[in-house]
Amino acid sequence: MAELMYWEAIRRAHDEEMARDPLVIAMGEDIGVAGGTYKATSGLYDKYGEERVIDTPISEGGYTGLGIGASFIGVRPIIEIMSVNFAWLATDQIVNTAAKVRYMSGGQLEAPVVIRSPGGTAHQLGAQHSARMEKVFMGIAGLRVVTPSSPRQAYGLLKSAVRCNDPVFINEHELMYNMKDEVPDEEYFMPLEGSEVAREGADVTLFAYNISVHWSLQAAEELARHGINAEVIDLYALAPLDREGIKASVAKTHRAVIVEEAEAPVGVGSEVMAIINEECFFELDAPPLRVSAKNVPIPYNRTLEKASIPTAKDVVNAVLNMFGKG
Repeated sequence: MAELMYWEAIRRAHDEEMARDPLVIAMGEDIGVAGGTYKATSGLYDKYGEERVIDTPISEGGYTGLGIGASFIGVRPIIEIMSVNFAWLATDQIVNTAAKVRYMSGGQLEAPVVIRSPGGTAHQLGAQHSARMEKVFMGIAGLRVVTPSSPRQAYGLLKSAVRCNDPVFINEHELMYNMKDEVPDEEYFMPLEGSEVAREGADVTLFAYNISVHWSLQAAEELARHGINAEVIDLYALAPLDREGIKASVAKTHRAVIVEEAEAPVGVGSEVMAIINEECFFELDAPPLRVSAKNVPIPYNRTLEKASIPTAKDVVNAVLNMFGKG
């Protein structure tokens, strides 16, 4: 297996899918000549030309709508929104068109479009550039949402998303593009539904996704030194959520902590907790807990920014309290 950075894995998936199918195009701000803000389309403009790697104006609603419309007639666009904070400007196109067209047309139209965008809290980007929008999009019927936590997942999920006939929103993270890990040398696809066991355990399950998977793995190592064997479940698919995987892990460990970078209200943790309480209540040995961001706009000040986002230490403390060791 080759070791690739997160951005290199995304670029490889772009390249392979564009080479395979001339109807696969890429579009977004600065993705062509500049190669993308995070290099995810580097070199593709020279290889495939301006008609297939399209530099767009700064108009998220405009180019997202253009890509969705093109998907109605067989084109398979990969749309990059430079920052998920700007996806607010395209929500009408994503929510009212891409996610609903199959249902409103009685199956006569579909939108095989991929929309990928980095989000999350990076380093002092301020409240208007630190959005965590996965919880918004996962609540939209008709839209798939995936959130890769590794280069392998980033590669495999993009490959699968391009070949899916549903609209897929891929939520990446600004702090993960230089993360390096193994990616299979052969062509590799990840299912757009499901979850992965990132670490086996028996005493408590840490449910996480995207960057919070890495906090949870760090926390699990520390918890092991306290005699607590934590399982980490990577909920890489947020819509639909892997209900059976969630239930299976809770039935195994009988305790659950949900770890998310976003604010708790109306979030991923809320949905996971609802599944646990509705379908696993009698399996529980303790009430499930959430470890989430503070419910405030992310501050620019670095000290306050760090204070608003959970860490591996917060996960450790939550679990220790659950076991009466805090």
